[in-house]
This record gives sequence, C-alpha cells and structure tokens, in this order.
Amino acid sequence: MTLTREEAWKKVALHPDPTLTELFAEDMERVDKLATRLELRLDDAPAGILFDWSKTHLTDDLLTDFEKLAQAAKFDEMRDALFAGEVVNPTEGRAAEHSALRGVGKDSSVEEAEALRERMRLLTNAMHEGAFGEIRHLIHVGIGGSALGPALAVDALARDLPLVDVHVVSNIDGVALEEAFEACDPATTFIAVASKTFTTTETMVNAQSALKWLVDNGVSDATGRVIALTAAPEKAVEWGIDETRILPFAESVGGRYSLWSSIGFPIAIAVGWDDFQAMLDGAAAVDRHFRDNSGRENLPLRAAFADLYYSRLRGSQTRAVFAYDERLRLMPDYLQQLEMESNGKSVTVDGSPSGPTAPITWGGVGTDAQHAVFQLLHQGTHLVPVDFIASIEAGDTLDSAHHTILLMNCFAQGAALMAGKTSDDPHRSYPGDRPSATILVDDLDAATFGALVAFYEHRTFANAVLLDINPFDQFGVELGKEIAKKIEKGGERFDASTEALLKAAGVG
Repeated sequence: MTLTREEAWKKVALHPDPTLTELFAEDMERVDKLATRLELRLDDAPAGILFDWSKTHLTDDLLTDFEKLAQAAKFDEMRDALFAGEVVNPTEGRAAEHSALRGVGKDSSVEEAEALRERMRLLTNAMHEGAFGEIRHLIHVGIGGSALGPALAVDALARDLPLVDVHVVSNIDGVALEEAFEACDPATTFIAVASKTFTTTETMVNAQSALKWLVDNGVSDATGRVIALTAAPEKAVEWGIDETRILPFAESVGGRYSLWSSIGFPIAIAVGWDDFQAMLDGAAAVDRHFRDNSGRENLPLRAAFADLYYSRLRGSQTRAVFAYDERLRLMPDYLQQLEMESNGKSVTVDGSPSGPTAPITWGGVGTDAQHAVFQLLHQGTHLVPVDFIASIEAGDTLDSAHHTILLMNCFAQGAALMAGKTSDDPHRSYPGDRPSATILVDDLDAATFGALVAFYEHRTFANAVLLDINPFDQFGVELGKEIAKKIEKGGERFDASTEALLKAAGVG
C-alpha cells in the first residue's frame, strides 16, 4: 500500500535518535552501506568519487521510510519528467533541461544542445588559434549563475597557465570592474557579456562600461571584441554585437544551471575545449546514475534524505560546506545560489504553506575555517550538518607534507565532530554526535569537477521533490529590483527609513 506524503512524513518522524557512536557500534557494516564510490570511467580511464554518509544519522530503517516518502512524492516520475524535457517548473510553464546540455535528456533537446555547443567550439578554437588576433585576457560580465558557475570552474580548473586569463565581474560596484581593467591589456582583451535576456541591469551597465574602456584605450571596432552569451540573440544584435559573435542557449536552461551552456564560454577559453568537454562528460556520468537508480542507491537522493532528516526532524537551519582544497574555495558561494535560490521557498507547488525548506548554506575552505568557525561547530548550540570535500591527489607540486596534513585535518574534523570528548572542565568538553558527510574525489580534474557540480544539482532537485516545492523559479529576487527601478524612475514615496537613506546618500 502506497502511503500519502503526510503519512510517510509521520513514519519518518517516529524514528529514535541514537548517537552516531551508537550507530557505528550497532552495525559493523555501516561504512559499507553508507560510503559508496561512484565510478565515472571516462575514456577508459578510471576515475571516481567516494560519497561517505556514514557519519550521518541515516539507518537502514530510516532509509526504508524515506524511500516510502520518495514513493509518496512520486520521485521517480518527477525525475523522469525532468529528463524527458517535460514541464517541471509549473509556475513559469517551463522544462529544466540542463542535463540535455551534457547529452542526457530528450533527444531533440540533446541535438539542439550539440549544435549550439559545436558553434561555441568553433568560435573557441578559432580564438585560440589566433583568428581574432592575440587574445590574452577575457573579462566575463554576468551576475548570479551567469557569473558564479564560470567563476567557480575557472578558479578550480585554470590555475596552471590558462590559455586565456579570465576575469569574472558580477558586481555593479565599479570597483570590481576597475580591478579587472587594471589586470588586463585592452589591446589583447575580449569582453563576454552573459545575460539570458540581455536586459539584466547590472550586467548591461557593466558591459557598456567595459565597451567604453576599450574605446577610450584606442581599440578600433570595440564591439567586435564582444561575445554575447544569451537566450535572446536578437537583443544582442540590437545592442550592436555581430551575430557571428553571439552564442545562444535554450530558454529552458536556468541561470544557476547554465555553466554547461554557452555561459561556460569563459571556462572553455581558459582551459581549452577538451577540458570543457571532459567537464560535461563527468556531469553526464552523474546524470545517468541519477536517472537510472532509485531509493538509497541513488546518491543525490540519499543525500537529500539526510538533508531533510536534519532540517525537518532535528531543526537544523543551516548546512555547512568546507572544501579542503583551495581550488574549490568558491564552492560555498556557488552552492549558496544553487540551493537557496532553488529551494528557499515557503509554499508547495499548489501554493500551500510548506513548512521548513532549504537550510541556509554556508562554508569556507579548510584548514582556514578550522581557525575561524569550527569553534561553533564543535561546541556551539547549533546542530550544523557538514559536507567535507577533498581530493586524494594534490593540486600542488610542493612537498607532499602539505597535502598529507590537509587530508589528515579534513578527516580528523569529521571524526572529532562525531566522537566529541568529555572533560571535567565544561569549557574543554565537546558534546560530539555532530554529523558530517565526506566527498572524496580521486583527483580534481575537469571530469570529476563536472560530476561534483552535477551531484549537487540533482541533490537540490531531489530535496525539492520530497518537499513538494518548485526549485526552478526564483520570484524572490525580483521585488528588490522592482523597488530599485521605482527609485530610479522617481516620483514615488517609500518608508521613512528608506527616504532618509536616499536623502543621506543623494540618490534618487
């Protein structure tokens, strides 16, 4: 008998809360059950990621009841609809076809993505081969997903002699753009303008200033140095960009899922086409795993089970992500948008109150964070589930002691959070029983990077399905923009505080 969603939640909520040390003592096979390696096997080369959820409070019985919740939520049907290119964003009547960009999805969408990707490949290779003259720098202008994804990928993958030096600028604060200008030679710089609608205020103001910088520095045919990345190519043409320098992407690709599309152009320019394709292939391997597995065997869904256990049943309002790898220092920023913009909702798909949804995502880089925020994790009053991310292979060529110490600290923090330590001195006592998950990649190359990002995308979707919310709209970002436009237009009164601030700043 299939349970309703409400009945399934009630069964999940009835489970006891044994400590993590008790769970390990009671089940000698716990690690084998909850630490699973995902083999990527790209180009016949072994590559993989270990996902270890054994230091969470998941149990066999709890997983069984979460699987019943997934059945009640029609998880398999919703996941199949996602890959079939059906409408999964009901408030906007759209599909969400980011997986098709990686070759996994509706046949016609995959074919369209391949055609657009080939156009991008030809332009990328032509630029690398000197068809447009010497190109040493690219200033990529975007905001939100149009900037966060490329910034993360370039920082992670292009540290060793990038083919082109890429600077990602998102902030409307002119200081950010001037910093990029200082680092670039206008004679050898191209501008990429990334905007789905090609009307985003911050992006288009920054783009106009970047174009003016080229002109003011004597660059002839400055608009010929601009590449448009957009789902509205006609708007880019109106702005003055030659259609041969426009890289479109589909309307069904959301901003925070767009680094796989032409929004990923700065990644390809920085690392080369082969690595960009490897990033897509790594993500596609996770797509196939997510598509073809159900229940606890589906790793993003298993992670969502743990997420909801802590946010719904244990009252955790935040979740922390710590990358023990300098190359992933921007991962918390990226995940903040992915998870909080997707699932930061307060109503279900039918408009009813939802109860708790996405926790606040935050984090940092190990070992820096150990000397900053880990005090709260170990001895504070908040229960904060933690993701640790690390790579077996080092990203540097220095003495191996660097990487060995890094990994030892990563694993030690998870062990310490779980075990704690008692003391007669309350100031030196650690309660323990604090959960963490560890994601350990063989090597942080383009393929495993792509797989890692895709894992978090699907985890976000899985959470949304179980919560019965729509992860693909983001109306919450609009209200502030609307008020800013009213201020710019003038003639409207606001609250006393806002009026005083506008007067003090001489704005409006």
